[in-house]
Amino acid sequence: MNSPDLNVQPLNTSVSFRTQAYNALKAAITAMDIYDHDEEIRLDERQLSEKLGVSRTPIREAMTLLEQEGFVRSAPRRGVFVVRKTKQEILDMIIVWAALESMAARLAAQKAGKQEIASLRKLFRNFEKATLPEQMSEYSEANIAFHKQILRMGGCQLIVEMTDNLFIHMRAIRKVTIAHDDRAQRSIEDHMNIIEALEARDADRVERLVREHTLGLAEHIDKYCHFLE
Repeated sequence: MNSPDLNVQPLNTSVSFRTQAYNALKAAITAMDIYDHDEEIRLDERQLSEKLGVSRTPIREAMTLLEQEGFVRSAPRRGVFVVRKTKQEILDMIIVWAALESMAARLAAQKAGKQEIASLRKLFRNFEKATLPEQMSEYSEANIAFHKQILRMGGCQLIVEMTDNLFIHMRAIRKVTIAHDDRAQRSIEDHMNIIEALEARDADRVERLVREHTLGLAEHIDKYCHFLE
């Protein structure tokens, strides 16, 4: 299976090329399915220069920033590659995410607006058990949007920032595992219970439900995702 192509667009000349290249590459890497194949994902400076419509200099500068943030790694005489975490690193990351998102959910129960909470239900209104297998890609995106919304609803900007650099891996690993067994259906049930707890303003319950939901992903990966080893 070929590794995924990086989907980037030409840059706007009115803003710093380095800044635009950084933003474009970070967004494209975040949107990639980095765990659904075995090959390393190499970033080709020449191809990126052509796609973005700039010289290689801002591409290199952007890659340096991305490497400092842990999104890419450089290998001498081989090039620059998108970082993929080991299985243990992913498990550790999920534990951190569970702690942060469950606290965000607790805060959301205390102060999120009714419309914000109602917006969570809208994410899942088009998914039914009978048709879920045919809608797996759409459901995967709704699932990811749900978790990002919980983080925003907590109203703690530091939690949002701390989870930002974890998101590329959390998004990719959720997407590659959501179709396993009946995880999608269980996911919907968990989400509905979380929404009900938010609507009831039950901070203790929603914090527990979000934490258990995320740690369930870690348990699944530990038992079944041998391809990450």
